[in-house]
Amino acid sequence: MIQVDRARPTLHAVPPIARIEPLTTARALRGPFDYLLGPGLEHVQVGTLLVVPFAGRDVLGVVVELAGETGVPPEKLAAPRSVVEPGVPAELVALARWITDEYCSTPARALGLVLPPGAGRATRPRVRTRRVLVAEATDAGRAALADGGQRLTPKQREVLETLAAAGPLPATQTGGDHGGLRRLADRGLLQLEQREQRRRPVHAAVGARNGAAPPRLTAEQIAALEPIVAALEAGDGALSPADRRFLLHGVTGSGKTEVYLQAAAAALRAGRNVIVLVPEIALAPQTVARFQARFGDTVAVLHSQLGQGERYDEWMRLRRGEARICVGPRSAVFAPLADVGLVIVDEEHEPAYKHEGDPRYDARRVAARRAHDAGAVLLSGSATPRPESVHALRRLRILRRVDGRPLPPVEILDMRDARHPLHPVTREALGDVRRAGRKAIVLVNRRGWSNFLSCRSCGRVWNCPECDVALVLHRSQRAVSCHHCGHSERVPRTCPDCGSVSLARHGAGTERIEQELIEAIGDPAFPVFRLDADTTATKGAIAKALGQFDAAPAGVLVGTQIVAKGHDFPDVTLGVVLDADQTLRFPDFRAEERTFSLVAQLAGRAGRGQHGDGRVLVQTLATDAPSIVAAARHDSDGFLAGELGRREILRYPPFASLIRVVCSAPDAADAHAAADAVARLVDAPGATVLGPAPLFRLRGKERSQLVIKATQRRAAVQSVAAAVDAVARTPVGRRVSLSADVDPQ
Repeated sequence: MIQVDRARPTLHAVPPIARIEPLTTARALRGPFDYLLGPGLEHVQVGTLLVVPFAGRDVLGVVVELAGETGVPPEKLAAPRSVVEPGVPAELVALARWITDEYCSTPARALGLVLPPGAGRATRPRVRTRRVLVAEATDAGRAALADGGQRLTPKQREVLETLAAAGPLPATQTGGDHGGLRRLADRGLLQLEQREQRRRPVHAAVGARNGAAPPRLTAEQIAALEPIVAALEAGDGALSPADRRFLLHGVTGSGKTEVYLQAAAAALRAGRNVIVLVPEIALAPQTVARFQARFGDTVAVLHSQLGQGERYDEWMRLRRGEARICVGPRSAVFAPLADVGLVIVDEEHEPAYKHEGDPRYDARRVAARRAHDAGAVLLSGSATPRPESVHALRRLRILRRVDGRPLPPVEILDMRDARHPLHPVTREALGDVRRAGRKAIVLVNRRGWSNFLSCRSCGRVWNCPECDVALVLHRSQRAVSCHHCGHSERVPRTCPDCGSVSLARHGAGTERIEQELIEAIGDPAFPVFRLDADTTATKGAIAKALGQFDAAPAGVLVGTQIVAKGHDFPDVTLGVVLDADQTLRFPDFRAEERTFSLVAQLAGRAGRGQHGDGRVLVQTLATDAPSIVAAARHDSDGFLAGELGRREILRYPPFASLIRVVCSAPDAADAHAAADAVARLVDAPGATVLGPAPLFRLRGKERSQLVIKATQRRAAVQSVAAAVDAVARTPVGRRVSLSADVDPQ
């Protein structure tokens, strides 16, 4: 293992050299490193996974380049130990290297995003293709069933009849034991062999159903689809990258999904493949069901709630070209598809597309890069698009719903004098829905029972010992918990400071609203369903909860933001947003945008079916907030114009780029010193460094942050990456965890 020294003038001609990035976690260690490809490794190519000796141990590495010469004497080159299958497509290696530079990360961490499921950093894969013993009736076996002269026991006849009717089956499903099957095989009546068995994910379809046949499009859908199909059919070099990027801006219920489906069909007709991104795992089954209804088994799905074996088998189907459409949340942007012709980003406004771990990539930007590299069409869609997308992409508008119904009226309810979490108008409206036997969705952007507990006598607030935040009351768990680090305590009976038993509960979360509705409605025929992180922690729980709500003839769904994300339930006639101004209280330049989006998206869930035009109620303390007023008027264009004007004046995205650097350490002085050192090293033209400033303690670590606002993105990212790498190598840097976040959300 020798690192390439490109400053050396002497180059040695040797057998093929593999330049390999070892999958290590150290930020200070950068490759690639040169290894000699000896006999038996002639087939190695970019993307091959190899076990290599590195720093005194064997590690997994990825080939990122091949060369015929090296600056290292041949006798000093080490050879890889072995090949690990399957490898990574070369285009994904290139994409990972771009992510390394774009998001101030390391090659190993970026390459970790594109590895096959189960690969990780281990030298042996944790999951492989499943193979089972399969029995299949032979021609002689079928003839034996028809020939009464053949000697067959009743059990043997039963097994052969089963195989003749059902075709090849795993041996365990034939009804016969292993010895009996072997005896039939010895007589030539059936064949036994090991075959690959696919682990199929189960997708429960919820919401409105789309048939296999495309419906008739509206005039607006046709006008939106035509330029997309034209771009898909254009030859190489016929269009610039900018002419292949579209924003489908359509109101809720306008049929954006049908445009996606028909665009995907056009891509397949052109012989190219498709990636479909959704913001949440909760939306994956619904989208998969619609695409599978149209395209069958050529659709694969990738997301983290699949079993490891299911993910591996779906990944391999995409890698081998057996599936040509991949649907999934942000990680599906790394699907191992060849010749991608269309990348769809549904609900592109959702912050869930931003990855929280290192590298902190934005799947929307990665999707744009992948489309650019492949010469593919990028199609982003939303009813409430981001100002950045409106500014950068060609906008295709759909202003009316496919059923011709108007968007539901929105009523703003003033909660400034309220004594109860549900406004009287809200209670009355829910009662009307119950009596009519319809459905409602209630959005509460906070889980748990109450935001925090306090002592009425001395004012004590129960805080997390590891984070500078209050503990949230979860009554069903009889605990107060931290939503950041997971710390949990029993609900106190008395105040430990003054002994008082008078404890106050502040605020209302999904758990409390659920109970309030059960008590207020009290009707078994009108069930209350709750959808939040507490109720959907297990595999398949989200799809199960949505399926139960979908199957119920009437009821109300209470939940956090997940209930407003793209679901299509045609029998929902009422939408309610509680505490709509909560997101306005965050110190974030996107606060107005997120508030508008939240209200507008929830409003779009109502009035989609045959039961009337629907109704939306918005409870708020800020009745005149511009974002809430604009959402109530369904004025997307007005809101976007105002937001873009404000951001241009203040130099916020899309008119500048933001980079945040967070330094965390057990000692606050170390965290601040590291942040200050980074700030002094950042030197990019047109960049302004804000901070460092203290950030609230998280998971026992003190934190300090700084924000870089830059008009020249590439130069700023390079400067920050160099500064972070330099500080990481210093004594104080080795005591601190440094994190760079480009385009923080």
